[in-house]
Amino acid sequence: MPAINLLATKIHGVRQTSKRSIGIHRPLSDSGKNSSVGVVKINYFSFASPPNELFLESGEKLGPITVACETYGALNDQRSNAILIPHALTGDAHAAGFHEGDKNPGWWDDMIGPGKAFDTDKYFVICSNVLGGCKGTTGPSSINPGTAKPYGLDFPIISISDMVNVQKHLIDHLKIDQLLSVAGGSMGGMQALEWLTAYPEWLKSAVVIATAAKHSPQQIAFHEVGRQAIMADPLWKYGDYYGGHGPAKGLAVARMIGHITYMSEISMAEKFRRRPGEEKLHKFSVGSEVEDYLYNRGNHFVKRFDANSYLYITRAIDSFDVSKGKNLYEVFKGIKAKVLVLAFKSDWLYPASQSKEIVKAFKLAGVDTTYCEIDSTYGHDAFLLEVEEETHLVKHFLQKASSE
Repeated sequence: MPAINLLATKIHGVRQTSKRSIGIHRPLSDSGKNSSVGVVKINYFSFASPPNELFLESGEKLGPITVACETYGALNDQRSNAILIPHALTGDAHAAGFHEGDKNPGWWDDMIGPGKAFDTDKYFVICSNVLGGCKGTTGPSSINPGTAKPYGLDFPIISISDMVNVQKHLIDHLKIDQLLSVAGGSMGGMQALEWLTAYPEWLKSAVVIATAAKHSPQQIAFHEVGRQAIMADPLWKYGDYYGGHGPAKGLAVARMIGHITYMSEISMAEKFRRRPGEEKLHKFSVGSEVEDYLYNRGNHFVKRFDANSYLYITRAIDSFDVSKGKNLYEVFKGIKAKVLVLAFKSDWLYPASQSKEIVKAFKLAGVDTTYCEIDSTYGHDAFLLEVEEETHLVKHFLQKASSE
């Protein structure tokens, strides 16, 4: 049985909360890591029906399907240096670089680029918008070819497995026979786990960050409150709001709930203060900066995300169970890929205990696994913010994976 490496990274001293957690890019001081992939464009790949309909886990079929994706770096002659980056709940295909005219880079720009963790001088990095999304990949806001109108709630129920199967079609389209790695955090980590179990022979390695093998009742509860907020908004109209005003208030509340779970008690205490005597949001406000923060995050989110996509994707996350009802170690048996699992001590949305459960199952299954628990105060946001620590670990891991 391969040995499991247990690592622990300690961070000493008090950290200042990064502006990145409120949507402002934080450049890195290191000149090598601060380089960018530059201006990038979204590419689109479609597979039409018949015969390439996607058979969904629900038993329904869906097609044609369009996939929005971005790529960074170049494939080597052996086509052996490709890394797939699945995104988290509200992410998209724009993981790095800048779109023409944009001031802010992609959502994981600190990690993807020349000299960075996912070094585009060495690797060909791929990021695609998930099935059910609203950023170019087929989802509930897409046009239903059967009605010439947006799908709305006619869009079928989807799963993490369905998302990964769409990604597999994309990888086939790119004529890549094996991925060097699949790496993602949160929902992206779930997709990495699904890749390991659904297509184990297609991976040399995987990086699984701040995620779970399945959701706990508490994790489902937070999403359900968000879904109920959307469906309680009278402008939701049972999903048939396209062409008019959508359920902005309900979606904003759902996003506020999400942001509460992404931070930690320490990061909130460091970031927000009370402002007695200053103008307040409403009669019942206490004048805390956290109220303004949540209000602004919610209102910003509704400008870029579709409420129905939020319903479909959160349901896919909540129904995910990589074990498929078996003992977790049993579904991991036979995996030859090397795995790096990262967790963060202050992450109470995806606590380290859930990562340890995954690691234990990998160990019992004989999978070559490295585990690191990073001492961060950022909460779940840490997987986007702890760049230096993640870069060190990921760089070393990928170098080892690519040399074997």
